[in-house]
Amino acid sequence: MKFAQAVKMAVKSILAKKGRSFLTMLGIIIGIASVMTIVATVDGYNRKMMEAFEAQGTNKVTASLYLNSGESGFEKIYDYCQGLGDLVLGVTPSADRGGTVKYGAKTSDTMEWREQPRVTLASEQYSMCSSFTIARGRDLCRLDIENFNQVCVLGARVAKTFFDYSDPLGQNLMIDGVPFQVVGIYAEKDASSSYSMDNVLVLPYTASRFLPNSGSTLNECQIKVKDSQSVGKVINMVQAYLDALTEGNNNGYGYAYSEQQWANESNNMLTMISVVLGGIAGISLLVGGIGIMNIMLVTVTERTREIGIRRAIGAERSSIVTQFLVEAAMICGIGGIIGILIGFGGTHIAGKLLFEGMSLYPSPTITIEAFAFSVSLGILFGMYPAIKASGLQPVVALRAD
Repeated sequence: MKFAQAVKMAVKSILAKKGRSFLTMLGIIIGIASVMTIVATVDGYNRKMMEAFEAQGTNKVTASLYLNSGESGFEKIYDYCQGLGDLVLGVTPSADRGGTVKYGAKTSDTMEWREQPRVTLASEQYSMCSSFTIARGRDLCRLDIENFNQVCVLGARVAKTFFDYSDPLGQNLMIDGVPFQVVGIYAEKDASSSYSMDNVLVLPYTASRFLPNSGSTLNECQIKVKDSQSVGKVINMVQAYLDALTEGNNNGYGYAYSEQQWANESNNMLTMISVVLGGIAGISLLVGGIGIMNIMLVTVTERTREIGIRRAIGAERSSIVTQFLVEAAMICGIGGIIGILIGFGGTHIAGKLLFEGMSLYPSPTITIEAFAFSVSLGILFGMYPAIKASGLQPVVALRAD
């Protein structure tokens, strides 16, 4: 039997029992759609996460020092990093605080959560550490830190939220009732994100003493390293310094790690989650494959006389095997195509709902692999019924009802 004839007979058999064929495909459809949606969603999350890390800069180290004496851990880390020369480009506290921000009739208390500014205590090196550039006005300077100046620099979203199209420079924002003069505005970085880096209001960390409930010690900071190759070296040096400070007498504890390490750990965790979810979706594929085998066995029983006639007039066993394998592969292939289309729709919806309107689609590689897997599944589970059909004796087959 030629392959084209086998395809025609498979199409005729599928169309003759449309309802049964669709129900047989259902497990394959659900499994393929689930796997594609899971893989594409995890990939979209990874892309979103990496975009956030790249926006902040990949050559960053987070260091924390908690001393039982109550001293500021940041100040000690800052002083140490100033002695590392060109290895370190900047050091800033990593300290966000709550508070009510007000300008005129606008107040953060009445805003949606995504519009409420993130009040950050920072050093003059904040923009270097966070990869910000000044669009207008000036940045924080060392004198602002040393003189406890009540000044602030606004992210682009905060400037738009409170001042619309008017000029914020020189205006006073009230933070928990304390005035801070706007001296600069950062250039826009990621306007489309709900957790936008532009939604930040930066104060000199020393000026926090004027704010109520600001007695907490600064213990954590961000260190901007000159390049990604130097990150490991800086981590080792800073960690050794922290260990020396906290060694003995239960003085406290300190640690240093890179954002990339956290990203890798998060990526590994997501990979494990996707494997588990993929395994659950794979059960649906297994059930679908068993369904294919079951239906093909039923088909063999229904077409026993046909097989007997073909064998009696000289059809080879290989042609019978080809006929049933093509039919099983075609059923799974069609189910795979439908599952792929549903997977595309599912990932698109997931992108819009989970990733703030991101257009998310499965990659061409995943799509091709999903289709190839569905066809392979049909061949695998159709093998036994095909071999059983080809092994029927013509005399016995012709006597079947």
